[in-house]
Amino acid sequence: MQSPILRQSEAFDVRPIGAAYAAEIAGLNLANPLGDDVFRALYPLFLQHKILVFRDQNFDDDAHSQFARRWGKLQVHVLNQYHKATNPEIIYLSNLDREGKPKGEHPDPGAAIWHTDGSWARERALATMLYGMVLPKSGGDTLFADMVAAYDALSASMQQKLESLVAVHSLDYSRSQTGAKQQMTEAQKRAAPPVEHAVIRVHPDTERKAIYLGQHASHIVGMAVDAGRALIREINEHATQPQFIYVHRWQPRDFVMWDNRQVMHKATDFDWINDVRTMRRTTTVGEKIQEA
Repeated sequence: MQSPILRQSEAFDVRPIGAAYAAEIAGLNLANPLGDDVFRALYPLFLQHKILVFRDQNFDDDAHSQFARRWGKLQVHVLNQYHKATNPEIIYLSNLDREGKPKGEHPDPGAAIWHTDGSWARERALATMLYGMVLPKSGGDTLFADMVAAYDALSASMQQKLESLVAVHSLDYSRSQTGAKQQMTEAQKRAAPPVEHAVIRVHPDTERKAIYLGQHASHIVGMAVDAGRALIREINEHATQPQFIYVHRWQPRDFVMWDNRQVMHKATDFDWINDVRTMRRTTTVGEKIQEA
């Protein structure tokens, strides 16, 4: 499908990926500034497909940031050990140390659990954009779960039960569950205290309801901690059934962006002792993208 409203030089194809909800956008060079017409054409596709995949992109940090800013204010992540030294809006996720050798730890242990980016913050993550710089020989895929479809598949009684519930999200809690060698510092904990978010989130653009949990969710307000965590596990397991999953198998220079209001995700394992995975990430924050 080619967008009819664009000049020939700006036209692109939209290719749904298999039977999943994601879509590949072909024909755009993201190293070039994103014009208003292109943005207006991509915006409804982003809402519809939830995940957009741009193959074979060859662009630097500045072009990446420029594209990302077109979608909103960029997050400066509280885990500053991942920041690019000259631009804290960009984070690098790599299992290499400063000498270019595997450091014996997953690039981002927090990525290995089901989560929605930034649910631990009051100013929540909106669009995450991830670029595959160096990929392992096998593994290191990204799994996505459609939280809108997962909500729709709940029983009416469970939907009603969840409507009134509020979950406490905590980055410190979720990171402690990953076994990460580097846990949060006291300064990081103070900068990212636990926050409360409704378990059912209404998308401001589509007005569709979605489950908003993942493993950043520590417990449920007003419930015994163990009971709340059991409910969170139950709903997370429901939402990550195969029928709700898109598996992105990375190719070199893939650029993938997704709507954190509609999906959660996790990375699969790879041989991080001997192999290499290096990704570049930006994330916008807010509830609603401001259209051009």
